[in-house]
Amino acid sequence: MATAIEFDHVGKQYRLGLVSTQTLSHDLNRWWQTAILKKEDPYLKIGETNDRSVAGNSEYVWALRDIDFKIEQGEVVGIIGRNGAGKSTLLKLLSKVTGPTTGLIRARGRIGSLLEVGTGFHPEMTGRENIFMNGAIMGMSKEEIARKLDEIVDFSGCERYIDTPVKRYSSGMTVRLGFAVAAHLEPEILVVDEVLAVGDAEFQKKAIGKMRDVSRGEGRTVLFVSHNMTSIKSLCGRGVILKNGMLVDDGDVDTVVTHYLRGDNRIDNYKTWETPEIKSGGFELLEIGVRRKGGAFDEVMRMDQELEVVIRYRLKEAMESFWITMHLKNEQGNKLFSFSGGGRCYDKHHEVGEYEQVCTIPASFLNWGNYAIDFMAFKQINNIECLVNEADMVSFTLANRQVAIGGYMGREPGDVTPKFDFVESRLS
Repeated sequence: MATAIEFDHVGKQYRLGLVSTQTLSHDLNRWWQTAILKKEDPYLKIGETNDRSVAGNSEYVWALRDIDFKIEQGEVVGIIGRNGAGKSTLLKLLSKVTGPTTGLIRARGRIGSLLEVGTGFHPEMTGRENIFMNGAIMGMSKEEIARKLDEIVDFSGCERYIDTPVKRYSSGMTVRLGFAVAAHLEPEILVVDEVLAVGDAEFQKKAIGKMRDVSRGEGRTVLFVSHNMTSIKSLCGRGVILKNGMLVDDGDVDTVVTHYLRGDNRIDNYKTWETPEIKSGGFELLEIGVRRKGGAFDEVMRMDQELEVVIRYRLKEAMESFWITMHLKNEQGNKLFSFSGGGRCYDKHHEVGEYEQVCTIPASFLNWGNYAIDFMAFKQINNIECLVNEADMVSFTLANRQVAIGGYMGREPGDVTPKFDFVESRLS
């Protein structure tokens, strides 16, 4: 299969707050070194990694650095990463909005891009005029564009306003028309940023369906940026993770999404100790973790799956009354509820020995997102004594349920999404 896009050690450097090197002498020196002497740009030897969460010491920052991978014709590739990872910069380089500082980008075929609301549209021109202008930029003749016009207008749903200046469009209408233009003017490569999130659910369904048709039915290449992992998994066969401007993973979309959701630390949801570290008053914690019921601790967990909290511990002395309590917290650190089985699911009286507790959390009870568990162990003789109180003992991520194309892919409000029983009867 032919290579459609090749990123050859691509880098993009910016100087924060300024254009060029600030002084004429430095600009001339840079030009002399690179253009005349054909040497490496001396300013590329400085600069810091693009980590937006920490203050830097250099005025130069690498938005992208040493990006090197190929995309074959007909592939649908999801570009994944947190805000500021370099996803949009990568697509802008590919779309030639700006040029790379280092490396080369080779693309075979016309590129249709939807990067930001209103990209490629002139606000004073009507929707119809912008369609013809975009087609001309892509090298299409007026007759070719005219043949596609009705299809573009119908897909966008903006027929009533097609002869109205784009500056009067809402952001949703602009995105609708922009995607329709990008997808229908027969580009060999379609580049779509997170801007689709502006559209309503009905249009997102149409857009994702169109991207699937473009890639599978017409053999075109699609690059898709989204923070919605359900959309990525339903549309893409391959995923790429960017972090701080660097490529950290590239492969099968399910594997890559798992890596992204879990992060680099794969044991946040599971801890075990050969030599107990958390111990007090005859209690020793040996193991604790959260997993899909019947699954492994390194598997992705979805909100529509039953979960298990597994705890293994040792008691070195008999206890007349012993129990474990946990608090579940959301990613803001707010405690959602407390849960314990002591005295209800198991007898509080314990002899010396090793024990295992398994707590089952029903499917679709928790919303998708990030959670943490505070762990406490108690015993009581006359007064209640807290043996162990560990905050954030384990944390875990729940992915969204599997959603068919066209289904609602957003997040319902709140952290708990219980499925209550309803009874309906017709009264008349």
